[in-house]
Parts: sequence; C-alpha cells; structure tokens
Amino acid sequence: MSEGYSLELYFDPALENQVLKAWNVLARRQISTQLIEIESRPHITLLSSPFLDPQKLQTIIRNFASKQEPLSLTFSTIGSFPNDGNVLFLAPTPSVALLQFHSQLCDVLKKESIEIGEDYCSDSWIPYCSVAQDVPRNRMAEAFCILRDLKLPVSGYAMDIGLVEYSPVRELFSFPLGNAVEL
Repeated sequence: MSEGYSLELYFDPALENQVLKAWNVLARRQISTQLIEIESRPHITLLSSPFLDPQKLQTIIRNFASKQEPLSLTFSTIGSFPNDGNVLFLAPTPSVALLQFHSQLCDVLKKESIEIGEDYCSDSWIPYCSVAQDVPRNRMAEAFCILRDLKLPVSGYAMDIGLVEYSPVRELFSFPLGNAVEL
C-alpha cells in the first residue's frame, strides 16, 4: 500500500555523486541513514501527493519533459525546516529557469485538473534536496558542520523528471529533459 507519490527532478551523475557524498558521510557518523535505507535517489521534489494517477501522469510528464532542456542547478546553501521532520537539505539557488520550470509544470497539471497541494504551488514551493531526515536534535549542529565541509556551491544539471511511489521508494517512470535519448 503506497503512502503517496512524488514527482522528482534528478541530476547528472557528477552532481548526484556530490549529494551522495553528503548522505554517506552523515551515515558513517551515524547521524542519518534513512535516505539510503529507503533507497531514495538524490532529487528535488517538484510535487508530492497521496492522490496521483500514475497512468495519467505518465503521458503528461513525457510531453512536458520533451519540451524542456536540462536545467542548470547550483546547490549554494544548507538548510533545515522548522518542523519535526528534522530534515537537512541542500538548497539550489532559485534561478529564474528553475522557478519557471516548476511554474510551467504546475500550469500543465492544473490544465489536466491534477490537484497540486498548497506546499507545491508556485508561490510557496521551496526547492531543496534532502541530505538527512530525522536528525536527532542534539546532533543537528554537528550535521550542519559536516555539510559545511562539502565545499558548496556545487553545480550541475537536472537531467530527468520521474515519478516515485513511497515508501519504500519505487520509481514508476522517468523521462529525460529535452529530446536526449536515454542510452
């Protein structure tokens, strides 16, 4: 029984490896291993909802992705949300290209009458890439210090858009941005 679905933006291999480096060092220090355990993949969540129809979305996302191009990304800051999830994340510089990409996606989904939750509407969406979840409060500062050693900013490209169900994480489909052919 799935808890929900998430539409995710995936990175080029070099940028993905930079994020995995953060996951691994936090796991080695036994601060957070959850993302590795649920078999997640480094990503920025574009949209998350318990109610999505994967079949319907597949066609919409395929068409949307084919009209896009790989998106330049720079992770420039480390952050955390003020809630109980104790998530630590890398945040990309909110470039016009990234924000437009997300708002175009929202427009396409609205036209197809697909519900977009409050948090993922263009005006309130916060782009971020999780590097740790459920960090014990007393280790938050240590985790921040470890992430500061990552030598940000790190840059690369968003290359693919995919749908996963969770949890555990299972990819249902993904498409390259632009007309790049998956090898």
